[in-house]
Amino acid sequence: MKTAADLQNLLRQIDHKGYPAYKDTKGKYQFQQYVLSIDHVQGDPFAAPSKVSIIVPGKVAGFDGKCYDSEVRKIAFQDFLLRRIAVKIKDYSFQAKGSGKSGLLSISHPGQEVLERSACTVDTANGELTVRMEIGFPANGRTINAGELGKILFDFLPLCVRQTLLSSTCPGESLQKVLFLADDQQYIREELKKRELVAFVANGAILPRESGVSSLPMKEAVVFQSPASMKVVLELPHKGKLAGMGIKKGVTLIVGGGYHGKSTMLKALELGVYNHIAGDGREYVITDESAVKLRAEDGRSIQKTDISMFIRNLPNGRDTKTFYTEDASGSTSQAANTVEAMEAGAGVFLIDEDTSATNFMIRDELMQRVVSRDVEPIMPFIDRVRELYEEYGISTILVAGSCGSYFHKSDCIVQMNQYQPTEITAFAKKEAESYPYTLGDAERAKKPDFNRIVRRDAAFARDDRIKMKTDGVDGFSINREEVDLRYVEQLADSEQLTALAHMVKNMKLHDFDGRRTLGEAVENMYYRIREKGFRAFCGGAEGGPVPGNLAMPRKQELYAALNRCRELIQVERAN
Repeated sequence: MKTAADLQNLLRQIDHKGYPAYKDTKGKYQFQQYVLSIDHVQGDPFAAPSKVSIIVPGKVAGFDGKCYDSEVRKIAFQDFLLRRIAVKIKDYSFQAKGSGKSGLLSISHPGQEVLERSACTVDTANGELTVRMEIGFPANGRTINAGELGKILFDFLPLCVRQTLLSSTCPGESLQKVLFLADDQQYIREELKKRELVAFVANGAILPRESGVSSLPMKEAVVFQSPASMKVVLELPHKGKLAGMGIKKGVTLIVGGGYHGKSTMLKALELGVYNHIAGDGREYVITDESAVKLRAEDGRSIQKTDISMFIRNLPNGRDTKTFYTEDASGSTSQAANTVEAMEAGAGVFLIDEDTSATNFMIRDELMQRVVSRDVEPIMPFIDRVRELYEEYGISTILVAGSCGSYFHKSDCIVQMNQYQPTEITAFAKKEAESYPYTLGDAERAKKPDFNRIVRRDAAFARDDRIKMKTDGVDGFSINREEVDLRYVEQLADSEQLTALAHMVKNMKLHDFDGRRTLGEAVENMYYRIREKGFRAFCGGAEGGPVPGNLAMPRKQELYAALNRCRELIQVERAN
């Protein structure tokens, strides 16, 4: 391995040369406390910045193994270090001068959720830390300015490492609070299973957000307080006693007037599948990790999904056991989303009446009398919601502002009034007796067929240069194929989209062999992730460095991405 002195000599040699001479710096260099790896050098100062890694040996970093002795602690520890170095690096960005992106120092900036990110990772075997970032190598025009790069590599970065990645300069009390919070959050998740709950919302939680474009907590918001009848008291390992609202398994209905907090509650539960940082207001809002938000999604593609549980006997004779369309309606899209979530292992459905297809959710008594079940191809969700729980163990939390028919099907009914919940199950059930919903029980459905065999697209397999692009949290493209994920609402970060693009590309190359089902391919991917982390689908798996802009998605979102591929997935049914 080369030394830091070798890098200094090289910079002196290429100073004032044409920008392509920066390519010679690629490689690893031993600094006093870490290894600097220049993984990719940009083509010119106006191109995407160069990619750099900092590797700090475990003995130098000096953190106790207890910081990462469980999965939840490891992710929280990595997140803590990343937030520290991100703040420090921002102070030095563009302090070195030059043209274009010269002097840029950039690293992932986590939001309110605590996600596993490639920007900062720890090797649990030896405590080695790896930080991945981008640097704009300085130039005047397209002439190398090695002196300015020297400031970054020999002044700014060593100072950032010393102040953020070493236990000797780490505020131990702050780190301990982060790890204790992670322990407590994991404890609540385990208690959900033991107590037959699907979600927990702590008293004192702040659910409203600052604005529609900000995930920060709203100032002076109404704090959450559980109804007495739904109160659950937990004894957390570190925080001690914590009371809040426990939502039991089954069918839960959230009702109330407009602007009283129904959708705000549901949104908090949607993102409760992730842990949140202290001060977010939702750090003790914990939802079953497999919960999936369902909605209508007009125009999405559906790839031979068995939606016969909800839609059958179409007048044109189309097969709904292997339903395919490039332009789904509201009802067929929500039916497909529901069945695909079942395939993805969802234990809870989260539904908002406002974003659902009305004819998928409900058919009132008058409509049933006028248009009988025999001629209506849609079996509405209301006729399956109890069956989904009783037969498949899938609970539902539904927000409804106008349809009272679900009173008949619900185990628990909560009314939101000025952002405060009140349990009204007995009252609502009594009132519902005067408004019968159904003319008869629907017949039980057969379990959906999930045996879709996935084949590699021949054109994709021939393409040696596979281009990927991420569009915020709206979707990604692989070559010319766009995957629209605008309505997959539990994707919390654009870096999850980038990871999904890499995962889909990797699976097309290695998993879609014409023998595995879609489910087997997904499980195989997550098996590799458990063994290799991000290298399971990029970087080391394909002979290159791991990008620093990835955040790990849940398998439910990987299923969602694969199911929305229009051309890259070719499926057929297993015999």
